[in-house]
Amino acid sequence: MKCIILAAGYATRLYPLTKHTAKPLLKVGDQTILQHILDKVERVDEIDDIYIVTNDRFYRDFCDWVATYAGDKAIEVINDHTTSNANRLGAIADIQYVLREKDIQEDIMVLAGDNLFEFELTAFVDFYHKKQADCITVHELNDTEEIKRSGVVQVDGSGKVTDFEEKPAAPKSNLAVPPFYMYQKETLPLINQYLSAGNNPDAPGNFIPWLIQHKDVYAYTFTGMRYDIGTIESYEAVQQLFR
Repeated sequence: MKCIILAAGYATRLYPLTKHTAKPLLKVGDQTILQHILDKVERVDEIDDIYIVTNDRFYRDFCDWVATYAGDKAIEVINDHTTSNANRLGAIADIQYVLREKDIQEDIMVLAGDNLFEFELTAFVDFYHKKQADCITVHELNDTEEIKRSGVVQVDGSGKVTDFEEKPAAPKSNLAVPPFYMYQKETLPLINQYLSAGNNPDAPGNFIPWLIQHKDVYAYTFTGMRYDIGTIESYEAVQQLFR
């Protein structure tokens, strides 16, 4: 299994903090956001390679950081060769870029490089193996305004996703979808099919409503906190929590 960490955004809402520093390389507590994520990835035995996809502006910074990384898994930084928020590829297109560049034909785990979470990825992988299907993660979010800024799903009794909306004005449930996904190797060609049809290449959740029309997708419900670091205020709040 391969792990793809999405780190090609420009995080303009966090300026000036991210004008010269990639968001995943900001520190929370005594280590970077990226290190917090990789600590979880390291515990997944099935993952043998990690790919961090970033842009041309921050490519060298990630390479320098990876050169000091002391984990056990192999990590490679992939440059998508974009240079600004205006010409970014978008998260789904970045996934496809890595799949093509590295000729990946194995199951993949996809993680956003700017979200911290308490649950263990090993539990998510166990759920994935049990369902033997593509899987997303969900958690209950009861703040009405906050859930409007998230992907929102409905599921049936078995956990199968029956409906998905990205940032809905009127959410149909309280199940929010953070950007943590697992896709079977058989699903990977569908990502290119999705993009070739002219669908939205940006937020990774946009792929899910299209995918559930073609395959079963199951939702792993986790407990514990998840922190989406998207603004100066959210970054400062997380800093306080990790102190």
